[in-house]
Amino acid sequence: MNIFDASIQNLCKSQVNFAPLKPISCGKVERLAGLTVRVSGLSAEIGSVCKIHVNSGREPVSAEVIGFDSDGLMLMPLSDTGGIKPGSQVRLSEKDHLFGIGPEALGRVVDSKGNPVDELGPIVRERFIDLEHRELNPLDRGKIHQVLDTGIKAINGALTFCKGQRIGLVAGSGVGKSVLLAMLAKNTAADVVVIGLIGERGREVQEFIQNTLGPEGMQKAIVVAAPVDVSPVSRVRAAKVTHAIAEYFAGLGKDVLILFDSLTRVAHAQREVGLATGEPPTTKGYPPSVFSLLPRLIEKCGVNKNQKGSISAIYTVLAEADDKNDPIVDIARATLDGQIMLSRELADSAHYPAIDLEGSISRVASNVVTKEHNDLAMKLRRLWTTYSQNRDLVQVGAYQSGTNLELDEAIGKKSAIDEFLKQDQNDSFTFDESIGRLSQALMT
Repeated sequence: MNIFDASIQNLCKSQVNFAPLKPISCGKVERLAGLTVRVSGLSAEIGSVCKIHVNSGREPVSAEVIGFDSDGLMLMPLSDTGGIKPGSQVRLSEKDHLFGIGPEALGRVVDSKGNPVDELGPIVRERFIDLEHRELNPLDRGKIHQVLDTGIKAINGALTFCKGQRIGLVAGSGVGKSVLLAMLAKNTAADVVVIGLIGERGREVQEFIQNTLGPEGMQKAIVVAAPVDVSPVSRVRAAKVTHAIAEYFAGLGKDVLILFDSLTRVAHAQREVGLATGEPPTTKGYPPSVFSLLPRLIEKCGVNKNQKGSISAIYTVLAEADDKNDPIVDIARATLDGQIMLSRELADSAHYPAIDLEGSISRVASNVVTKEHNDLAMKLRRLWTTYSQNRDLVQVGAYQSGTNLELDEAIGKKSAIDEFLKQDQNDSFTFDESIGRLSQALMT
């Protein structure tokens, strides 16, 4: 062995005894710009939660790491920024970006941190879930093969919803989305319902829980509330928490339904976070991170490989100014397994739920339902669309009977079809009853 080789060998031996580098867990605030806190002297992963210590007698302010550069970390507080000043001490939270959950969460209302806000006492957390580093092998998903009864005959019959399916509820404001979500929460044959109320007004959150959902709906539900007045990073975190709760119960073999209101508000929150970190605005001002976040959330849903446990989801998507070509509507249509379009015109005519079959579709229903059921659903859609496309001619008396046989049939069965699609919010129909009502409407 020559002198050079001996030196290299000794150097390698000496390296073994070096202690591993530890992340720097303490830093200080350099400046606050808008909602972004610049911190130096701290090393932490994206998504980690830090505590900013203030000297005004308040509890430390929690903040999430949203970016970094050569000058340090960029944090966005999860609550009010009051009390933060230059030089405030910042420490990495021991729990990092973990979220605690347990079976006692059923019937409770929690915030984006998983803390109860219903004043019913603490929730025992038996398991901690990493909100950031969870990747799913696509081959670990089971096949969608079973109908999920929603209790709403229009959906059961014409737009059949299945276990493990993800579907969008696309509408503008004020057309009955919240009432339809409450009907789904109370009537759907799921073991657990996880309701994400993201970006809603605080008043609407309370009204939905107390009046629309009620004690009956809360028995098997968990509500994650992040109103519009909380930090945008809290709203994004609440979206992740909603899906983490669903994954926990699905892992216990439960059939879980996510009712998420709304996907658009999460996109707005992520837009604020992305622009604060310096991302360039692209389509309609949305940065690229928005179009990567939404599919990551949606892909958490599905059927477990062993067929024990599933996550089905209904996401509301706001069509701003009733624009069905909004970029968030587009990405929802491309990623989800179908959409239910709600019509303002139907809502204005007191047709509830205001489901417009023209543009609505369930992309997995034909693989699950019987051929007879599928034929009935296709006929209903065909008659509805035929009448909608010729409605102006019929209403002004310009159409002559006998010119189009299918339109004649659509006109004759219009009242029966409308009656089938309407439903009072306190009514519930089983899947078999829905198919029977559908067959009766088309045979009239």
